[in-house]
Amino acid sequence: MVTNLINRESIQHTLVWILLTINCFQAVSQEYVYTEASELTLTGKLMDTPNPYHRVDTVRFKGFTKSENNQVRNSAGIAVAFKTNSKSISVLTSYGDVGRPNNTGGFSARGYDLYIRRDGRWIWAGAGVSGDLEKPFKIISGMDGSEKECLMYLPILSEEHSVKIGVEEGAVLEALENPFRHRIGIFGSSFTHGISTSRAGMAYPAVFSRETGLQMLSLGCSGNCKLQDYFADVLAAADVDAFVFDTFSNPSLEQIGERLFPFIEKIQAAHPGKPLIFQRTIYREWRNFNTNTAKFEAERIAFTDSLMAVACKKYKDVYYIHPNASAPDHETTQDGTHPSDRGYQLWARSIEKPVEKILRKYGLR
Repeated sequence: MVTNLINRESIQHTLVWILLTINCFQAVSQEYVYTEASELTLTGKLMDTPNPYHRVDTVRFKGFTKSENNQVRNSAGIAVAFKTNSKSISVLTSYGDVGRPNNTGGFSARGYDLYIRRDGRWIWAGAGVSGDLEKPFKIISGMDGSEKECLMYLPILSEEHSVKIGVEEGAVLEALENPFRHRIGIFGSSFTHGISTSRAGMAYPAVFSRETGLQMLSLGCSGNCKLQDYFADVLAAADVDAFVFDTFSNPSLEQIGERLFPFIEKIQAAHPGKPLIFQRTIYREWRNFNTNTAKFEAERIAFTDSLMAVACKKYKDVYYIHPNASAPDHETTQDGTHPSDRGYQLWARSIEKPVEKILRKYGLR
């Protein structure tokens, strides 16, 4: 009898707890009004796509491997610009493929990275990802209620079918005019993709854009940037003012030798008179004590240096610059190959002056 009474009381307490939990969840859900991010302003997109969070229309463009096909549907480099006076901001995502790599932070691979403009500069404001990917999460709260100009980066290694931004009931949420000028396509390796970043906004093209105001349209494809003809087709079809390339980090020397000049020629045929800025591959810290790696990397750089010397003479509007993601203390790497956040910041800053100098020749300021 006592046991039955205890069981009934236990069940009643459990039911009350469940009802309270449901009511609390409904209250949290009801206090936000959600807007699809694509109805606001998307920056960093190379071209229009049926799914606004994809980077390439894989129905229109063919030839990709399965891995490449997945990568160009990642939202790497895309950000949403908006303004709001809400004191807190929530994000609700419907994912397709979800990235869970070992060498890249969860906030970067499948989460969001928020910046707010203050005194003309983009200041980091919040980052995160929902523990339950099907539920919303607050990316920031406790703000003062004044209107804020926001820039939120999307995941670099995941596919989204829907990204909804939530603001408190009664608050304003409006599209912000694109805060970046010009359209600079950037095709590159895992470095350009942002692998090993802790947050999505720390990929070097994103850092470069925030620092210079120039819009980088990222087509970073980790391990798969090898001067392929079908990627050249995508770039040829893009509406851009200039190109920056990180194309010597993935391909073999044989692939570089065979593909570089045809790659340049196809893009120049579609974009005559526009600057094509190639970057030397960066120093990888694996070279510090591994003699085999050091030899291979030295040969790669020597070969591409010699080939680009020919390319810059052979083709008008082709340039070659030398980025740097290292520091004297050699503490700027995540895994020996990829830079850390600090390394990517150094990379972005190292190319600011040379890229801006070249772009000024074409009236791109």
